[in-house]
This record gives sequence, structure tokens and C-alpha cells, in this order.
Amino acid sequence: MFDLKKIVRPNILTLEPYRCARDDFKEGILLDANENTHGPALNQLSETETLLELNRYPDPHQLDLKQQIVDFRNAKPNVNLKNPEKDGLYPGNLCLGVGSDESIDMLLRCVCVPGKDKMLICPPTYGMYSICATVNDVAIATVPLKFPGFQIDIEGILAKVQEDPSIKLLYLTSPGNPTGQLLRVKDIIELLEKSSPVWNGLVVVDEAYIDFTQAEDERYSESMSTLCNQYPNLVVLQTLSKSFGLAGIRLGITYCNEELSGYLNAMKYPYNISSLTANIAKRATGDKTGLQVMSDSVSKIIKQREYLLRELTALPHVGRNIGGLDSNFILLEILDNQGVPSNEVAFTVYNKLAVDNNVVVRFRGKELNCTGALRISVGTEQENKTLVEKFKQVLQSVNGTK
Repeated sequence: MFDLKKIVRPNILTLEPYRCARDDFKEGILLDANENTHGPALNQLSETETLLELNRYPDPHQLDLKQQIVDFRNAKPNVNLKNPEKDGLYPGNLCLGVGSDESIDMLLRCVCVPGKDKMLICPPTYGMYSICATVNDVAIATVPLKFPGFQIDIEGILAKVQEDPSIKLLYLTSPGNPTGQLLRVKDIIELLEKSSPVWNGLVVVDEAYIDFTQAEDERYSESMSTLCNQYPNLVVLQTLSKSFGLAGIRLGITYCNEELSGYLNAMKYPYNISSLTANIAKRATGDKTGLQVMSDSVSKIIKQREYLLRELTALPHVGRNIGGLDSNFILLEILDNQGVPSNEVAFTVYNKLAVDNNVVVRFRGKELNCTGALRISVGTEQENKTLVEKFKQVLQSVNGTK
């Protein structure tokens, strides 16, 4: 059975979190942290900046922000949560990071011994997993997603982790990047349940794009974040960068069982979430107006996603959308004159769009089972109209068609 203490590195098990006087005393004449008590070196401060006391270190725990995030996710639990009142999320399940990249790196440092342990990925997938693994001297094992469809190979994963117990982490992206495909929740649950008796490792589900999916029952979410107390071997990553439109504040969220969260919070740098980041994140996640703005934005993106797919796939030399429709982008094949997906043609289109037309998309043709693919983010209505027109012109130029 899954035993967290057997996979957390011994030095992390005994790590004492950084503590300061501010953990115990937050009011009065504060002369404990060697801060500049004269205030920030700014000529003028807005009312908000004044209230944030930018000369003071930020709250190392961010419990108010965590509670707002928990309330938001608990309002639409996963349909597979058996006991919402008992096993729903609470602030102790969360660790906040500087974007999801810090969360990815922290999990590797928590459970993988450099030069000894491994992590497992299912390509095509997000490139930062491999980069973080390389930086931490953690070897990478792979079990590709099934194609077509880009769903997980449950039996392949189980076989891989059983034959190699040095694998401590499995990273899954759902919806995938670059695939835009939501992984079937029932498949991940099956993997969690089947792996627990035979493999002592963590299943990490990266849900950066989860708010662009649409659960069949509006009362429930496709997010697996609310299942973390039900499955101790589950970790879920999210971010405010995508659906909340806050990539610039760099806030990532790790959801996991309270024991693992305790280790992660002990590891993180004490003031990693700035006062400015926390302030914006609180406004976005705790105010009904902010949540409504997010919801309205997501609805517009989903509508425009349909427009882009319809208009672009109608053009000559554009093939299938080989990914899913669960993210704020689509993954289209670009074809040569024989109707075959072509990396050469796709890269030429990508380059001409950017250099000659000032429209930047992403060439993904070198990813597994993505030959000839361009990943295209959904823009505003006007941006998308411009994209379609420029796309048509570039395709005509590259292929000599009208």
C-alpha cells in the first residue's frame, strides 16, 4: 500500500520549516525582521500599495488566499468525491508556488534522490517536466499517450512502475499540453487505485487548463483537485495564469494530502508569494465579480475556439485538429501538396506568420505523434479574425494556391 514516508527523501522528512517572530506576533512595533521601517523607495504610492505595506515581508502562509481557493474548488467538487463534507479540500491541502514550475521542481526535490530515482512522463507533454528533472539529476522514463486520442496507457504505466521501483513520480497533463485533450478522470482514478498496492509513488495531474473544460453536469467539475484527501497518492497542480488571465503574477497551486503538503511548505522559501501577487490573487478568487469576469472570459474563449477551428480547418492544406477541445488552444495539422502532415511546411507557415505578418503561433511538429502540428492559442475576436486572414494568405504563398 502507498506509504508517503517511504518515498520522501530522508533529509526532507526531518526538515524543520523556517520560522520567524512574525509567525507568532503580527502587530505592534515590528523590529524583528530587519525591514526598512521608513517605507518603500517610491515617489508616490497608491492607496492599495500603501495598505500592502510593501516594506514588510509578505505573509509566509497565505491562509486567507488558500481558503478562497479552497472555497472556489469545493463549490464544484469532482463527481467522484464520495464524501464532500468530510474529504473536501481545506487550506492544509495547499502549497503555493511561483507558478506551476516551482511546484513541479519542488515535488522532484521532495521525493527523488538525484542520480538514483526517476520520474515518468507520458509524451507528448509539457516540456518543463524534463527540464526540471535534468536540473535535479533525475532520470526520465516514458510511456507515450495512446494515439489517436491522447489518453493514458494504464497497463503500460503499471507495467513500467512495477518493473522499475526507482520511479517515484508520474506527471500527467490534463488537459494536455500540447494536446488540448482532457484525460479521462475514470482512467486516472483507475490508475490511482491499481497502482497504490503495487507502486509507492505519486500521480501528479497538472491541470493548468482545467477551467476550459465543461463537465456534463454543471454542479460538478472535471478537476481532480477535490479528490486529494480521498487518494493520498494523488497530487494536482493548477495555476492562475490561464483561465484567470494572471500569468504575470506567477501563482501556482499544489493540492495534495496534508502530510505531503506539510513537507512541501517546509521546503518552500518562506516569502515566495509576494504581497502584490497575493493581493491580486485574493481579488480574483475571492470576489464574486472577479470570478464572474473569469467565467465570462472562459465562455468567450470557448466560443472563439469553435470559430477558429471551423475557419482554419476549412482552409486548403489544413488537416485535422489532432488534439482535444478542452483548452484555450487547438492543435492543427499542416499538410503538404500530397495531403500529408509536413513539419517542413508547418515550420515555414509558422515562420512566415511571425516574420512577415506579426502573428505568432507555436510549432509543435517535433513532439511525439504531432507531425506537422501548429499549436494556436485562442485570442480575442479581432485577433482571431486577423489570424484566419493571415493564415489563409501564408498558406497560399507557401503552397502556390489561390
